[in-house]
Amino acid sequence: MKALFIGGTGTISMGIVRRLAEDPLWEVYLLNRGNRRDEVPSSVKQIVADINDEFDVRKKLEGMEFDVVSDFIVFDEKAVERDYRLFKGKTKQYIFISSASAYNKPAAGYVITEGTTLANPYWEYSRNKIAIEEFLMKKYREEGFPVTIVRPSHTYNEKNVPLGVHGNKGFYHVVKRMQEGKPVIIQGDGSSLWAVTFNSDFAIGFTGLMGNRHAIGEAFQITGDEILTWDQIYQTIADALGVKLKPYHVSSEFLSEVGEKYGYDFRGSLLGDKAVSVVFDNSKLKKLVPQMTTNVPFHKGVRIALDYVFAHPEKYEEDPEFDAFCDKVIEALENAKKSI
Repeated sequence: MKALFIGGTGTISMGIVRRLAEDPLWEVYLLNRGNRRDEVPSSVKQIVADINDEFDVRKKLEGMEFDVVSDFIVFDEKAVERDYRLFKGKTKQYIFISSASAYNKPAAGYVITEGTTLANPYWEYSRNKIAIEEFLMKKYREEGFPVTIVRPSHTYNEKNVPLGVHGNKGFYHVVKRMQEGKPVIIQGDGSSLWAVTFNSDFAIGFTGLMGNRHAIGEAFQITGDEILTWDQIYQTIADALGVKLKPYHVSSEFLSEVGEKYGYDFRGSLLGDKAVSVVFDNSKLKKLVPQMTTNVPFHKGVRIALDYVFAHPEKYEEDPEFDAFCDKVIEALENAKKSI
């Protein structure tokens, strides 16, 4: 069987590529600019192209058909319309990577299923994902375009440490604050529930849907079974670092308001996603992929990630602007306490 992945070297997709590279049933192709060839398994075939150059891509894929196509870098309707033109009639299954952030927050019930309403007034990213889903399902209903929708939640790999609040340069400086004994900001009161999934576990669910005729025309959320509070997530990170956690809880609404002044989109990432408790019911996925389970719990996954970070410090950048922002927020709230 043949699979084509557009992108294919990101956090989610690399776990899938590595898993399939060890499966003799699959012949895997990546279509991207070829900038990360050194990380791609040797058995994977590379097609160097820019997916935005539709004419060139069509030429390079001429005469090729696939059992599965999945584009990991589709973020708006224009991009999915291009994919529809390119792959209609050339693939038996098109898997769209949507997002669990597309679910309405807060949902009517805290247990999220694939039937939970899709709506997100806080985050354009999520609204775009919803619009893409609607386009693809319309094509499925009217023309039989073989779409499968998957909705990941917070997926990470060996290069990333999952956090709720960080700057535009990523998680690294929050880890640095922990090491330096500084307080770290946690949204809300730290008790809301969240799911984090290591990418190799996500890959089990994803690859189990590939080529599965029962997945056509359906949506599946793919997350691990482990549910943690945000305080537990940060405490697990601190434990892995061997430091004392100094949590500083700040309202998500407050962070959204003040963060905007400094270029931080906490309105989307918090109010539209991480500020709300979520527990995912994965029974629909497990009916088709019974082997889907959590093999890398967070206390192990975070140690894998931190080992990589400390072994490759040149790949991570400090964020003094975010460091100063945290100090300002904490100082302002402490002064407010004293003034009342």
